[in-house]
Amino acid sequence: MTPTPAIDRKGLSAAIASYVLWGVFPLYWILLKHVPSMQIIAHRIIWCAVFVVGYLVLREGRRWLGEALARPGVGRLLVLSSLLISFNWGVYIWAVTHGRVVEASLGYFINPLVNVLIGVLVLRERLNPAQWTAVSVAAVGVLWLAFQHGDPPWVALALAFSFAFYGLIRKVAQVDAIPGLAIESLILLLPALAWLGFAQWRGTAAFLDGNVGSDVLLVIGGALTALPLIGFAYGARRIPYSLVGILQYIAPTLQLLAGVLLLGEAFTGNQAIGFGCIWIALAIYAADGWRRARRQPARAAQEHCAEEVPVADGAAPPK
Repeated sequence: MTPTPAIDRKGLSAAIASYVLWGVFPLYWILLKHVPSMQIIAHRIIWCAVFVVGYLVLREGRRWLGEALARPGVGRLLVLSSLLISFNWGVYIWAVTHGRVVEASLGYFINPLVNVLIGVLVLRERLNPAQWTAVSVAAVGVLWLAFQHGDPPWVALALAFSFAFYGLIRKVAQVDAIPGLAIESLILLLPALAWLGFAQWRGTAAFLDGNVGSDVLLVIGGALTALPLIGFAYGARRIPYSLVGILQYIAPTLQLLAGVLLLGEAFTGNQAIGFGCIWIALAIYAADGWRRARRQPARAAQEHCAEEVPVADGAAPPK
């Protein structure tokens, strides 16, 4: 077994920047709380398509689409990823505009540990005792919150699982970040236009209704949607998926702070117990990853290392 390869710095920087942007997004979307959630999502899709496809056409002409879809199976994977990301956007926008930023942040705290489970169930990765402990403690936190609310925290769970599977698909799909996002946007473009056309027919459309500020925010939202998704897709293909899971708690931390400190949402003692379990689980998982990263180069020098250390060891095999 060879030593663990160095982390791709550009991929790491892109992933971190994406999570910071996602972390402060509630402060942007709350400015559009007077706009129906489905219309916000439709505008995100449309303007994201305009910006990203326009950029690709200017840079590469029309050949980018054929090149992106040249590998077998890419089109089917991107159809699935487009459905997942649109569902994720829908739940998230609804949560932000209905005063549930704290619960949305919980979803992204859970998400790194969902990535771990996906690694086990889908990528056939193996977990050590510390990683199983982290998953178990997180499950206790989710069950506690469900018990306190009387039902599962469905917003958090929907966000966690939809984005985890989206990340998995974008990792295995053999397509670059920007063309992949452009194709996802094009897949969703016609449904988005149809929804806005329906809203216009009903007289409930918020765009071009005289509120120039809202119109500008809806358009810029497309560009802001594209930037972190491009960064995430770029980073996810260049760093271990387990590291993606660790970095992902940057965004929910910022979201939680924004929800409580800036948007005035409540954060009760019972919530603190549930969140505390999630944070403990993340600390266990991060500490274990740091410990293994320090030990692995030395262990790799031993001749029998290949028999003792799993090939993936919590991360997808490098491509």
